[in-house]
Amino acid sequence: MRGFKLIAGLAVLLGAGMPLAQADTLSVVKERGAVQCGVTTGFAGFSAPDAQGAWKGLDVDMCRAVAAAVLGDASKVKIVPLNAQQRFTALQSGEIDLLARNTTVTQSRDTALGSIHAAINFYDGQGFMAPKSLGITSARDLNGATVCMQTGTSNEQNMADWARAHKVQYTPVVIEQFNEVVNAFAAGRCDVFTTDASGLASIRIAKLTNPGDYVILPEIISKEPLGPFVRQGDDAWLNVVKWAFHAMAGAEELGVSSANVDAQLKSEDPNVQRLLGVTGNAGKNLGLDEQWAYRIIKQVGNYGESFDRNVGMSSPLQIQRGLNALWKDGGLLYPLPIR
Repeated sequence: MRGFKLIAGLAVLLGAGMPLAQADTLSVVKERGAVQCGVTTGFAGFSAPDAQGAWKGLDVDMCRAVAAAVLGDASKVKIVPLNAQQRFTALQSGEIDLLARNTTVTQSRDTALGSIHAAINFYDGQGFMAPKSLGITSARDLNGATVCMQTGTSNEQNMADWARAHKVQYTPVVIEQFNEVVNAFAAGRCDVFTTDASGLASIRIAKLTNPGDYVILPEIISKEPLGPFVRQGDDAWLNVVKWAFHAMAGAEELGVSSANVDAQLKSEDPNVQRLLGVTGNAGKNLGLDEQWAYRIIKQVGNYGESFDRNVGMSSPLQIQRGLNALWKDGGLLYPLPIR
């Protein structure tokens, strides 16, 4: 009977699409001493190497936060650049522990790919960019246009759905590699580039020779809640990634930052005390020590700090907080309580 139960248990894991070696990612990461994190091949503001080759961005900070919580050191991250077609296969196979690649949370991705999202770290929507020389001021002017987009993303279906609903005829130019799509657009092979609005801002600043020659149209045609994904059935790891994000968001809400976190250890606010591990057992509940969130804030910062330096007003992208502001400031960011 014991043998039968063992075989049945193994079958459940395999049937769920989870590699046996990765059934307990938290233990694997602790033993390995690094978080293997899947990111884009280069998307300024979210995940891209700087001039010294160090990867930086909002999504990279998500990886670093997990490393700080689990391993005590935010630098213990192995960055694995992936294109859109590779990302979920890499997660399913165990090549990466965490997918933080500006990936839209959808029903099918949460149910049919052996993956599940752990949080939403950026609220976005699909938009359009065109050369100013074309005189296009609205997406309604796109009838007859050629539209560049990357294959393997939700952009294709969103574009088709929107065009059908608004009776707009267009010719898709679909290319697999992100940089090749950008190059095609810059070379004039298509009239318009469509992707997430944050991506358009990144491309315009970081990829195009004369950013002022291009305009981002005002329409947003979809909801694109972006966030990190882990494998289904690995609840301990899911909890770590989820609460690493909410520690960053909660720290901003409570006014705890990388600059004042040491002083905040003496705070009399019970919410701050639980966040920083002065009281409570949040760390124990996650299989971590009680300093897990303190290290995230000290080494990576709160969500507002990460947003501002990577994509916000202190970055070249200068994206307004908008929907990504805290709920009390009119946004959708609603940190879950640590208690």
